[in-house]
Amino acid sequence: MRINWNYIKTLVLLLLVSFLFAFSSIRNNERKVQNIRVNFIGEDNLFITEAMVNKLLIQNEEDLANVAKEILDLNELEMILKSNPMIKTAQVYLTVNGEVRADVVQRKPIARVRTNTSYYIDNEGKFMPLSSNYTARVPLVTGFIKKNDLGNVFKIANKIYYDKFLKTHIIEIHQKQDGTIILKTRVLDFEILIGNLEGLDKKISNLKAFYQKAMKDKSLNKYSKVNLQFDNQVVCTKK
Repeated sequence: MRINWNYIKTLVLLLLVSFLFAFSSIRNNERKVQNIRVNFIGEDNLFITEAMVNKLLIQNEEDLANVAKEILDLNELEMILKSNPMIKTAQVYLTVNGEVRADVVQRKPIARVRTNTSYYIDNEGKFMPLSSNYTARVPLVTGFIKKNDLGNVFKIANKIYYDKFLKTHIIEIHQKQDGTIILKTRVLDFEILIGNLEGLDKKISNLKAFYQKAMKDKSLNKYSKVNLQFDNQVVCTKK
């Protein structure tokens, strides 16, 4: 009987490769976590710091450093980070050299409610607590505000945040008990009566047209109120 040495060599080679792969996998899983690196994606303003994220990444009251890779639950770590009210989303993963990396996206505040309690409204219209680490420069929201009913003020706050003209000039959103809105300006001493938010885009266009004309006439300082509640016109009250 003729022995097929090529077949035997191939079989031995496969067994050797399988052994080395299994051995390296076991050794890799037994390797300890060497370091933790946090990467904040997006804006530089940190409402939550790297130290705060590292503190969240503590499992069973033990620092992640020197924990074996095979017992590390990355999904659980992601859920822990996502449960923080400052974090919009997070991805936690391991590098080949045993480093834990966390890519963190913070929530973005667009207005700050100041009533009996203070908090932010984020760009998804949700409640967001204040941060002890950083204060966002966003319009104040005052008046009759309910934490579980932010839709109305979110709509106008969102409009202000993404409109260059409004973002420059508006510093306060005041909601009356009936839900109507009054805006207050940064420099000029007059109120802008928006009323309800129906036809908001048209009202903002009327405001911009009025502002340009009043700037040209040098009459902005003459008014105490600018009323946008009427169709296709701006009604002004002089001081």
